[in-house]
Amino acid sequence: MEPDTHVVALCGSLRDESGTRAALGTALDAAEAAGAVTTLVDLRTYDLPLVDADEASPADAESLRRTLRDADAILLGTPMYHGSYSSPLKTALDYCGFEEFEDKTVGLLAVSGGRFPTSALEHLRSVCRALNAWTLPLEVGVSDADSSFADGELTDPAAAERVRRLGEHLVLFAGVEQYPEVASATIESVTGF
Repeated sequence: MEPDTHVVALCGSLRDESGTRAALGTALDAAEAAGAVTTLVDLRTYDLPLVDADEASPADAESLRRTLRDADAILLGTPMYHGSYSSPLKTALDYCGFEEFEDKTVGLLAVSGGRFPTSALEHLRSVCRALNAWTLPLEVGVSDADSSFADGELTDPAAAERVRRLGEHLVLFAGVEQYPEVASATIESVTGF
């Protein structure tokens, strides 16, 4: 990990009692424990109307882009809506492009009230691929949100462990140009070869 690795989490949920925001907090806590500086981007505090190519970008869009450009790794978090990711996250991503994501390490996290949010994660992975981001192989889905969260905390132990590991991986693999060196050192320490 480079000194002052900066991990930014982008929360695609606008709910006050958001499981997505709670899970992102768990991941960011793990990233901080691994030595990173972290920022939670809460889209409730941004004025981001639907993108209109004929209109100038609002000031909050430039603020969002600057925050993401300054990150060494980005964590995208979303609730699953109708088998995909949320419209607030879609709008935020529509204001961004290659400058914010190309060659950047990105983690994915999705929360669902019911079944496992596989399709939401797949859709986000496709967006990241289109932006030439380097998306971590580890992605985390939290299903059955009503029984996985309580009092603003992720209480499912297995899910919490996966979310913490995601936060650690964001720090470990931040800065794609370092990936081959970090990966070979990790493989050597695990295999002895």
